[in-house]
Amino acid sequence: MQYLIVFSLFALMHTCVWFSSNTQFIENINKSQALAICVLLSIPTSLLGYFAARHTFETFGSVWSIKLVGFGVGYVIFPILTWVLLKESPFTLKTSLCISLAFVIIGIQLFLPDN
Repeated sequence: MQYLIVFSLFALMHTCVWFSSNTQFIENINKSQALAICVLLSIPTSLLGYFAARHTFETFGSVWSIKLVGFGVGYVIFPILTWVLLKESPFTLKTSLCISLAFVIIGIQLFLPDN
C-alpha cells in the first residue's frame, strides 16, 4: 500500500509539473492562460513533492530513493503526457531506451536491498 501512495504522489506531482511548464505549448492556450495555470499549480505541486518525499523516505528509508523513484516516475509521466497532448512521439530509439531505464531504476529501488 505504501508503494502505491509513493507512486501516486509522484505521478500527481509530475503531472502538475508537466502542466506548469508545458501548457504554453498546447494549441489554443494563450500565454496568459498558461502562466495562470503555472501559478495556480505551484502550491499543489510543492505540497505533492513534500508528501511524496516524506512517504518515500518512510517507505524506503533513504533520501536517494526519493530522488531515484521521483526521477523514474517522472520519466514515465512526461512521455505519456507529451505524446497525448503535444503529439510528440516517445517511440524514438533514444526516448524508448530512456523510458526503459526509468522502469529499471524503479525496479532497482523496489526489489534490491540497500545493503
